[in-house]
Amino acid sequence: MTAAIATTGLTKRFGATTAVDDLTLEIPHGEVFGFLGPNGAGKTTTIRLLLGLIRPDAGSARVQGHDAWADPVEAHRHLAVVTADPALWPQLTAHETFDLLANLHGGCDAAYRDELIERFDLDPDKTLRAFSTGNRQKVALIAAFMRRPDVLVFDEPTSGLDPLRKVVFRECLAEAKARGQTIFLSSHLLVEVEESADRVGLLRRGRLVEVGT
Repeated sequence: MTAAIATTGLTKRFGATTAVDDLTLEIPHGEVFGFLGPNGAGKTTTIRLLLGLIRPDAGSARVQGHDAWADPVEAHRHLAVVTADPALWPQLTAHETFDLLANLHGGCDAAYRDELIERFDLDPDKTLRAFSTGNRQKVALIAAFMRRPDVLVFDEPTSGLDPLRKVVFRECLAEAKARGQTIFLSSHLLVEVEESADRVGLLRRGRLVEVGT
């Protein structure tokens, strides 16, 4: 069976700096994979390669069997992503944002969306420009979970969340895993991934130095 996420010899250089160095990784369906490393280790660059936002200098990245750079439309049909600083529309309300993203991606589970709004304690009728950083993060997380995609990619996803909402986030991760979704969770915080991840990969200076439970 095709892996949910697979990289082979993935390499990206910026001038004299090698940000990702010969990364080979396979993440099976239904796994929560923690991607750990200090700031500057290459975690975000790896995610940008997985999303097809930048071209690798060598190797490949595939999502659900689709090449992230050569076939990004098909790859993105299967995934949702949340970054530490999500780019959203400040003039829209949270509800309008959810409706727009649902229409772009062919719908969502509306009942689950409403449940998530309540669990994350979000006022969906406020415009995003009126939200704090933490509340904007809640919008991005709800938008990702409500679609129930095959693959969820998170890059420092709890930035700005209060401790109670971090617990809700971990509960949502467990629910997504129980549904068979694959989760790629990138963080520089060990405690954030060790409670949720089945396996952890440690990235240092662009190289994967360890993978284990």
